[in-house]
Amino acid sequence: MHTQNKSGMNKKLLLCLLVALSPLLSFAQGALTVFSEDGDPFYLVLNGVKQNPTPQTNVRVDGLTSQFYSAKILFADNTKPEITKNVPVTDPGTSNFAEVTYKIKRTKDGELKLRYFGATPVPPVYNPPADMYYVHFGQSAPVSGGTVSTTTTTTTTTAAPSGASINMNAAGVNMSVNVNDPVNGGGAGMNMNINVNDGGIGATTTTSRTTTTTHTTSTSSSSSYSDGGYTTAAPPANNGGCSYPMSASDFAGAKTTISKASFDDTKLSTAKTIIAHNCLSTAQVMAICNMFSFEENKLKFAKDAYSRTTDRNNYYKIAEIFTFDSNKTELNDFISGQ
Repeated sequence: MHTQNKSGMNKKLLLCLLVALSPLLSFAQGALTVFSEDGDPFYLVLNGVKQNPTPQTNVRVDGLTSQFYSAKILFADNTKPEITKNVPVTDPGTSNFAEVTYKIKRTKDGELKLRYFGATPVPPVYNPPADMYYVHFGQSAPVSGGTVSTTTTTTTTTAAPSGASINMNAAGVNMSVNVNDPVNGGGAGMNMNINVNDGGIGATTTTSRTTTTTHTTSTSSSSSYSDGGYTTAAPPANNGGCSYPMSASDFAGAKTTISKASFDDTKLSTAKTIIAHNCLSTAQVMAICNMFSFEENKLKFAKDAYSRTTDRNNYYKIAEIFTFDSNKTELNDFISGQ
């Protein structure tokens, strides 16, 4: 009887420790974009909260921490019926949080529906197009029209030693948690070890004291901001709002997503979704073009990606991917006309 009681205490204590630490282990967030294929202005409502105070044709909401949201589309034209749908903000292939896009389209019967359009990895920094209404979920102030309202926070941390460690031995549960200190060279991250055994009852707790001084400056502009380890200057006015290309890791994830499509047309639509929310370099555009089997699709993507390319001065190199001179000429004429 005594052994069973102690085993029950072990499980309860272990559960309590995991619940207490769960906020530290949850960092993933997704983003949702909804656009109207026919350009019908609408309101996007998520979990009963209206995201845009005025009707828009293209709305993006980030900072989504639940896997599913109840979405409702209310059209500015109240003769159009509302659309209600439960939408996931995860990649259907990996179940990871993702940049998920839905489009409002009209069926052959003339009925408006909300349809899945694609999913890509969430970019560490997002440059919204000028025609997009962009808002952080749970915040009333939008980030729209390509202008980013930011808060710059400078944090100075002093810790002795670098990081915090907690060791517990209670009712047969041994637990060790170590939080590394990125400021003092410890590297970002947290290590946790939990062992359940039949040891005696006892408890020791050792913690290091961390003193943090935070200076916060709020700005609202389209100048520069820092997010996710990237510092981004205001994009040139003539460069489609793009000042930097996708990172190597994000681009690798994007290529993986495209490659999963079985048909060239599906690959093309997925690639278009990616450039709707990310910027590319000329080399990255060439890499994606080479994933298509047909030159027609390579040409379509090359034209669409031009406005989302950071180094347009190198775009003439795209012609190298084409076999037929007619396609090279058509792309060069397109570039000259921009």
